[in-house]
Amino acid sequence: MADAVTDIQTGRRQSATLERAKKLKILVVDDEPDNLDLLYRTFRRDFHVLKADSGVNALEVLSVEGEVAVIISDQRMPEMKGTEFLSKTVPQFPDTVRIILTGFTDIEDLVEAINAGQVYKYITKPWDPGELKAVVQRAAETYDLLKQRTEELRRANAQMSLLTVLVQVTQASKSLEETLTPIATAFAESFAADTCILQMLEGNTLSATQGFYSSEGTVNNWLNQDTMTNEAIATGQIQVTINVAKDAKLSNVSHYQDNGIQAHVLIPITYRNDMLGVLSLQWKQPVSLREDELTLIHLSAQLVAIALTSSLCSQ
Repeated sequence: MADAVTDIQTGRRQSATLERAKKLKILVVDDEPDNLDLLYRTFRRDFHVLKADSGVNALEVLSVEGEVAVIISDQRMPEMKGTEFLSKTVPQFPDTVRIILTGFTDIEDLVEAINAGQVYKYITKPWDPGELKAVVQRAAETYDLLKQRTEELRRANAQMSLLTVLVQVTQASKSLEETLTPIATAFAESFAADTCILQMLEGNTLSATQGFYSSEGTVNNWLNQDTMTNEAIATGQIQVTINVAKDAKLSNVSHYQDNGIQAHVLIPITYRNDMLGVLSLQWKQPVSLREDELTLIHLSAQLVAIALTSSLCSQ
């Protein structure tokens, strides 16, 4: 197993190295242009900073940009106070950490907002840049940790579902055809893939027998044209690219461009040195794969081989 994972992480591809973490997005909101510019300049080096000069405009920014890690909002603004604006962001973005800047003592509004979980911390004006940067850094770390734990829980649940499906399929499927689509669907859901194809082999050639999952409902199967498929069949080893645009061998391949595929994992399904088929995981965005995910893919492929062998023997 270690050799299989090592093979994924080395070789011709940049693929199995984790991509450099992107800057977290934060949103700064203040109706005074000088303050807004100062907030932007304070954080632009460490974060991807979005700006808005009112609560209304900030809501529009969020509708376009989506979730941000931290919102820093002035309290006293025309049309909508900071606490009112922040309260409107809670339903859609519960994980975002919210900070209020206030130049006056409005204890009632602030205490209510804090107690309702809408405000992480308030800082009084004139604020100290060092203090504010420290608070925002802790807020970003809090957001990042929450996201990591949420993702770990999602992965754990998806992986358990995957293993459950593999066991159930092995025990219950009456035909090979019944086996393929549930397995492909379980893999796609476990690894958040846009497309998954599980296709059988006849000798060293892909057969017409396949099962698939696609987020779009239909799939264009180009595996028989793909160099990764040829390499997987020839070597019996998993083939990985996590960013097609940066892969010299694939960046100009038409079927990747035509179908918008930006990442691809191709797994040979082998039982006792007999290659039964291949399993293809495809994403429309570049992905990062952790070592534990690569290990899970390898282990799950072995279980798939057992499930397929069981289905073949029962026919």
